Amino acid sequence: MAGADADDALLVLTAVLLTPARFPSVLGDDYVAACAALALEPYEEGYGLVLGQDGDGARWTVVVEDVSLVAVAIAAWDCGMEYDLSPDDRSVVCALPGWPLALAVAAPGVPAPHDPETDGVGPAPLTPPDTGSWGPAQRRLGADEIAQRWALWREQIDDTEFARPGGEQPRGAGANDGPQDDGAVRAGGTEPAGAATDGQHPGVRRALSEALAYTKAPPPPGRIRSVFASADIRTLRVDGPGWSMVARTDDIALILLDEEPGEVLPVGRGPSLPGLLEALDALAPHPA
Repeated sequence: MAGADADDALLVLTAVLLTPARFPSVLGDDYVAACAALALEPYEEGYGLVLGQDGDGARWTVVVEDVSLVAVAIAAWDCGMEYDLSPDDRSVVCALPGWPLALAVAAPGVPAPHDPETDGVGPAPLTPPDTGSWGPAQRRLGADEIAQRWALWREQIDDTEFARPGGEQPRGAGANDGPQDDGAVRAGGTEPAGAATDGQHPGVRRALSEALAYTKAPPPPGRIRSVFASADIRTLRVDGPGWSMVARTDDIALILLDEEPGEVLPVGRGPSLPGLLEALDALAPHPA
C-alpha cells in the first residue's frame, strides 16, 4: 500500500474505523468532532484509518474510503486470523503524519517508530494523548476501557451501596429524579477511590440531564454508540461536553467527568434509568 510517498510502501500495523457508529473516542465526543480533528468531511459512509510505518520507520496514518475492507481486516484480526490489508491507492483520501493512538508494536526490519520529517509543511504529526494528565481525551479513553472490561469494573460496585436506610429503594437516574452515585472507583485502577459522593454530584446530574435531552433532540452522530454485549443486552457509550457514560441496558451506568480526574461515578438503576438507556439505545446506529 502506498504511504505518504507513491514510491514508499506503508508497512501496515493496525487499522481502526472512523464511522458514526465506531470511531476512536480519543479524537472527539462524536463522529463530527473526530473527523474535524483530522480535517476530514464527516461523510455518512465514514473512513478507515490505517496506521503503519514507511521504509524509514516514520509513523503515518492513511485515511481510506474503503470502509468495508478495513472492517473485514479488523474482524479477521480480532479472530486471530492473518489478513493482508492493502487498500487500493484509489481509495486513499490522504496520509497524515503520526498516529492518533499509542501502539505497542512496530514494523520489523525498519527503524523504530518516529514522526516523519515534514519541514513544517502540512499538518503537525498526530500524537496520542498524555496518559499522565486528565482531560477530555483521557476521560473518553477511560470510558472506552470500562466498556471493554465491563465485568471487571462492575464487580467493584457493591449493589448494597445503592440501598437507602430503612429498606428504601434508590432514586432513579432520570434528570428529575437525581442520580444515585454512591461511590467511586479510580479510572485505570482497580481500587476503590474513596467515600460516597452523597448522591448529588452536580456533574453527574448535568450528564444525566443532557443525556435525557438527547432523547428529545438527537445529538450529532456518534454521541450515542451501542454495541452487542450478550443476548438482548447492549453496551452504551454516550458522551457530552465534559462527561462520558458507559452503561449496560440491563444494568447500571458509570459516568466519568472532566472535573473529577480518574473518578468513576456509578448511577443506580432505579425506576428511571432503564427507560433512559432504552431511549438512548434506540437513537444509536446498529450496524449489521
